[in-house]
Amino acid sequence: MNWTLEVVIVPVSDIDRAKQFYAEKLGFVVDHDTVMGDDIRIVQLTPPGSGCSVVIGKGAVPAMEPGSVQGLQLVVPDIRQAREELLARGLDVGEVQVIGENPRPMPHPLDNVGFLFFADPDGNGWAIQQISDRA
Repeated sequence: MNWTLEVVIVPVSDIDRAKQFYAEKLGFVVDHDTVMGDDIRIVQLTPPGSGCSVVIGKGAVPAMEPGSVQGLQLVVPDIRQAREELLARGLDVGEVQVIGENPRPMPHPLDNVGFLFFADPDGNGWAIQQISDRA
């Protein structure tokens, strides 16, 4: 089973400097730079060919102290199998949750909307999402 990391929140002190570094020095694609008033700005950048993006910003980005990182996400093709594997390893993980609705038919009813949630020993929050087939 493939388990892929999809999003990592990266704390920065200067959003423009960080955006320039990731985009120009590393060649990341700027997916979006969203400003919502004076207090919130979110920039998402993705390495070429990667399924994992980094997010930098202010206002909606949690402080980076142990236990403060929320939103780390893994993707698996079978959320129920993933849950069983985690439970077998002794991880306290909740039930599969359905969040939202698919805008079009999917190969499996849990694709895109099936999630599991758990925390690491520090309280950093993780999500696991089912995506069995990518278009």
